[in-house]
Amino acid sequence: MAGRGRLLLLVPTQSYRADDFLAAAARLGVEVVVGTDRCHRIEDAFGPSEGTLSLDYRKPEAAADEIARESARHPIAGVVPADDGTAVIAALAAERLGLPRNPPAAARRTASKLAQREALSAAGVPVPRFRAFPIAGGPDGPAAAVGYPCVLKPIGLSASRGVIRADDPASFREAWRRIVAILSASRGERKEREEGAGSQLLVEDFVPGAEVALEGLLRGGRLEVLALFDKPDPLDGPFFEETLYVTPSRHPAELQARVEAVIGAAAAALGLREGPVHAEARLGPAGPVILEVAARTIGGLCARSLRFGAGASLEELVVAHAMGLPLASIRRESQASGVMMLPIPRRGVLHGVTGVDAARDVAGIEDVIVTVPVGREVVPLPEGDAYLGFLFARGGTPDAVETALREAHRRLSFDIRAPLPTLG
Repeated sequence: MAGRGRLLLLVPTQSYRADDFLAAAARLGVEVVVGTDRCHRIEDAFGPSEGTLSLDYRKPEAAADEIARESARHPIAGVVPADDGTAVIAALAAERLGLPRNPPAAARRTASKLAQREALSAAGVPVPRFRAFPIAGGPDGPAAAVGYPCVLKPIGLSASRGVIRADDPASFREAWRRIVAILSASRGERKEREEGAGSQLLVEDFVPGAEVALEGLLRGGRLEVLALFDKPDPLDGPFFEETLYVTPSRHPAELQARVEAVIGAAAAALGLREGPVHAEARLGPAGPVILEVAARTIGGLCARSLRFGAGASLEELVVAHAMGLPLASIRRESQASGVMMLPIPRRGVLHGVTGVDAARDVAGIEDVIVTVPVGREVVPLPEGDAYLGFLFARGGTPDAVETALREAHRRLSFDIRAPLPTLG
């Protein structure tokens, strides 16, 4: 393995995605340098500073230049981003290093909900009907100009944060004000400072129907499907908190094939060519409609629900692809599997969790992980951007997996209390 070069893993310090990628690289015998955006917290987050690279994620071009300088000293042979923001830096850095990559313009399109919608619509890929409105103009004009029901979205925030359904002008105006407050509170976040992402709101038609999520890998522009997840809980709003992911999908094979074809067309329309893809789609009345295509793997710890070939993780596939190593089988295991992202029921301070052992005792449950430490304030969607933890299950059928996850969740109890008033 010596002389092959290192893998650069781009991961925000506050993320807990690093551990699984580092473990995957270790299993493959790949040396890793961790690129991170919190230089004063590197040692606390990732251990001793050797093997880390401090980068300013707010300045992708400068970060890519620093990566090129680092590679000139100690060669970097592959780059893996762990989230939407780092996908742009990964594309820029790989371009400078002459590595297989997504074009930087394509990565930028995936990081903006509006740019993504515009590119897909121009290419004839089905997306919800949409419009963007300047925040400075206020909600009254837009509320009178759109159809209902509709969904309001901040352009730059990730996942479902700030995404709110409106059914009439009054709820539209309330959703608008709520999102503006969320954006105001998040001004320090890098994505809301890029390309005017915080100056407009995206408004699109609400598309009824079930949601699915696809995990894939692009090699030379060809999408290889790794897994298609059902989302059994209805996501009808007013907020869009995801909970259950179960695979394999139980939808008809013909419909699954249409989903895969539409997502493949979306990736091509965005210009994506290499690396992981996570995509979300609605199964609307007229067929699959794209909600999101991201140049990264599935978020949180959800990838732990997937195994491939003789037990390889999703991260192993991604690391092997980035380093040009032979890929193990990308065929997903024969067992059904799933994950539940534990929702936050109310705002407050987490004082304790009970029922963890009882949840683990449910047949089919493989692990129960609470990621929020006791004493931490928790905030539900649409203001929040995290979950309480994760449940993982495997079983003979998707129905058995779903049943196990729901029963395990029923056995958990979270003691969340209002914070004490501040003495002034």
